[in-house]
Amino acid sequence: MTEKFNIVVDQVNHPLHYTSDPSGVECIQITRHRNFNVGNAFKYLWRAGLKNEETQIEDLKKAIFYIQDEINMTIVTGKQIGRAHV
Repeated sequence: MTEKFNIVVDQVNHPLHYTSDPSGVECIQITRHRNFNVGNAFKYLWRAGLKNEETQIEDLKKAIFYIQDEINMTIVTGKQIGRAHV
């Protein structure tokens, strides 16, 4: 007898490319604690090649974009993450 399994994936709230990490941690559990640029860079690194293998390079370039923007904002504002204000 063959059993069929119906696995439903919630593509809006818990898509596989954010929930399939072997750690069991979901991407949003990390990114919600970061600022916009760092969170987005992390998100694109996390899902690179998982959402769509054909867009892996594009995801990595998007991560670079957000990292570079964060670097630029840090230079302009003089504020660094984790830097104590004396």
